[in-house]
Amino acid sequence: MFTLRPLAETDSIEQLTALLHRAYAQLAAMGLRYTAVDQSAAVTRRRIAGGYCLLAWHGDELVGTVTVHHPRPASPCPQFRQPDGAVLMQFAVDPAWQGQRLGSRLMDAAEDWARRQGYRRIRLDTAEPATHLVERYLKRGYRVEAPLQWPDKAYASVVMVKELEAAAATRTLVCTATN
Repeated sequence: MFTLRPLAETDSIEQLTALLHRAYAQLAAMGLRYTAVDQSAAVTRRRIAGGYCLLAWHGDELVGTVTVHHPRPASPCPQFRQPDGAVLMQFAVDPAWQGQRLGSRLMDAAEDWARRQGYRRIRLDTAEPATHLVERYLKRGYRVEAPLQWPDKAYASVVMVKELEAAAATRTLVCTATN
């Protein structure tokens, strides 16, 4: 059983950073140096500042996280500056807990937060060579919106977007069809 809750002031940023390192280690082994691969606790704190950071717990063990932000006016990514969409980042599930739909629960919660804030879209970016992640997001209803080259990364990324109104309509139809 997992418990999802927002980050509290008493939560350990160091513990959150360690979770990110564990979750992104497989991507690092693929040669993909996402920021979360080896970021410091200070960088973790900066990246969650002003956002909605959700934590997943199994008892007293931190096993997952996702952060959603309002549009990022200072972002070098033009899509992240768009006023119609929230920005999802630092999505991670501890490798020991993957495959139990925890990632889906975190994504659902992030998308629901964005919808409640009045956003029509939610965006994220991922490394283009991480085809398993691109495919996972495509299955969730995201589409590739634009290519992206972060200045400090050696690999190409893609910005992906999901229409939240369409997602709400789809969920309603699925619920109706199964009742």
